[in-house]
Amino acid sequence: MLKEIIEEQCKLGKNASYELASVSINIRNEALHEMADALRNNVDLILAENALDMENGKVDGLSQSLIDRLMLNADRIEAMACGLESLSKLDDPIGQTKRMWQRPNGLEIGAMSVPLGLIAMVYEARPNVTVEAAGLCVKTGNAVILKGSSTAYNSNKILAALLNEGALKAGLPSYAVQIIDSKDRESVNVLMKLNKYVDVIIPRGGAGLISNVVNNSTVPVIETGIGNCHAYVDDKAQFYMALDIIVNGKTQRPSVCNSLEKVLVHKDIAEEFLPLLELKLIENTVEIRACENSMKILKSGWPITEEELYTEYLDYIIGIIIVNDVNDAVKHINKYGSKHSEVIISDSYKNGKIFQQLIDSACIYHNASTRFSDGEMFGFGAEIGISTQKMHTRGPMGLEALTSIKYIINGDGQVR
Repeated sequence: MLKEIIEEQCKLGKNASYELASVSINIRNEALHEMADALRNNVDLILAENALDMENGKVDGLSQSLIDRLMLNADRIEAMACGLESLSKLDDPIGQTKRMWQRPNGLEIGAMSVPLGLIAMVYEARPNVTVEAAGLCVKTGNAVILKGSSTAYNSNKILAALLNEGALKAGLPSYAVQIIDSKDRESVNVLMKLNKYVDVIIPRGGAGLISNVVNNSTVPVIETGIGNCHAYVDDKAQFYMALDIIVNGKTQRPSVCNSLEKVLVHKDIAEEFLPLLELKLIENTVEIRACENSMKILKSGWPITEEELYTEYLDYIIGIIIVNDVNDAVKHINKYGSKHSEVIISDSYKNGKIFQQLIDSACIYHNASTRFSDGEMFGFGAEIGISTQKMHTRGPMGLEALTSIKYIINGDGQVR
């Protein structure tokens, strides 16, 4: 029965995607404003449903970081509404001829941007993703089918209902924005096999969810990755800058994928720098996991395990490892990292270039926090996730990432 229900939803969504692709940019932008108004006009209702999820989460023993991801308040709802409105101010990504050329036989060939079609979004514990995904899909002329986790069931359901209400009010086709109304994990397995209707599936969440979709989906996948993000403090680093970047990356919001998880420190500055870093981390209630050489310098913390070197903590915990130089840092990150976001803190242009050229990650910073790995911070508006793969799109996925192309060919009777 579940399979039949989801398949029917996807069939309706696919049909809606054909209609939506021809809807004018004015109507799509109006839909974004109506969706924003629907959120603002129902703050109390949204918070009441979110409170149910919060209470269930506490009973189920969710970690503090997951509770933070789950929680909505008036400010966060307003930020989601503003995000929808900001999308309306961006240029239309659909129907643009990106390039045009003429062949010797007189044929004119152009590459035109088009929607992907029906996008399935599978995500965990973050109700704001419901709004971001719906907004980005509406702007790009894609239909969307949402599948959030049971953790945020009530929040996602009310948000999706309000967003759909706003979209319909503006004149978008029915079923352009849908949510799978089920807590059953099997619904994800059903969804990712419906390649007859679903054009692409985007998993956003923990390693288990992403691995399941990547390894088992027959629908094409845009992979968003976990964020085991690193900072390398070079021997040419300014200490005050390094401390600011590390504290910001770890503590500004530790529950998100672009937060900092590991710090690599050049061996020549370790004895001077690590005590300063330790004091800053203790001030911010961050627990330390450290390598053997670091433990000889630090006064607190626990030994870091091999398994933890691969771990995304998403909490007030950080790993510290001493490395020989920038090349050693590169090798470490390429081995243990998740290809998300990394930063080198250094006044050396040469070492910065080595780091940025050799690290195999989506976003590589020189003297700036990894917390900037975000669609809004990159000027893309909202984002639907951060891709850690290399096919089609990489890094924060804004409007362009949700488009494809088709070739438009004009002739005057040519035959081959």
